Amino acid sequence: MAERKGIVTFKGKPLTLLGPALKADQPAPEAKLLANDLSEKAILSYRGKVVILSAVPSLDTPVCDIQTHTFNEQAQALGPDVVVVTVSMDLPFAQKRWCGASGLSQVVALSDHRDAALGLAYGILIKELRLLARSVFVVDKQGVIRYIQLVNEMTHEPDYAAAIKAAKTLL
Repeated sequence: MAERKGIVTFKGKPLTLLGPALKADQPAPEAKLLANDLSEKAILSYRGKVVILSAVPSLDTPVCDIQTHTFNEQAQALGPDVVVVTVSMDLPFAQKRWCGASGLSQVVALSDHRDAALGLAYGILIKELRLLARSVFVVDKQGVIRYIQLVNEMTHEPDYAAAIKAAKTLL
C-alpha cells in the first residue's frame, strides 16, 4: 500500500495518505460504499452523469458541514446531469440523521466506514486518523476523472468555484 507523507496537514501537523496519487484524465476507480439505508452503492453506478465527488472527514464538523451545504446549493443550478456525492467515514445512521436535520436535497451522502474502499482507491485515507482527506474529484459522464482538488490543510474549505467550473465544462 502506497504511503504519501506530508501532502495534507491537520492544524499544521503533517499526515500520511494511504493509496495511489490519482491524476486527471485517468479512469475513476470503483469503490463500493454504503447508502444511508445500508444498501451498497458503487461510485461508477453514476456513469452517464457528471459527478462531483466531495470527500470530507466527518459531516459533524463545521468545515464539512459548510462544504456539503455549499455543494448542495451549487448543485441546484447545475441541472439533472450532475450529481454531488459526499463521502465520509461517518456511519450511515449518522449521515442519515445529519442529512435529515440539514434538509439537503441535492447531495447524496455515502459512507466509506466499512472498508475505506474509496479512501484507499482514491489515495485519500488518512493513516493516522482513519478519516478521508478533504478533497474534490469531478468525474465525467464516461467515468474519467477530469479534476482533482486535494485540500492541503484539513481545516480549510475547498475551492468551490474551481470544482463547479470543472463540472460545468463537462455538460
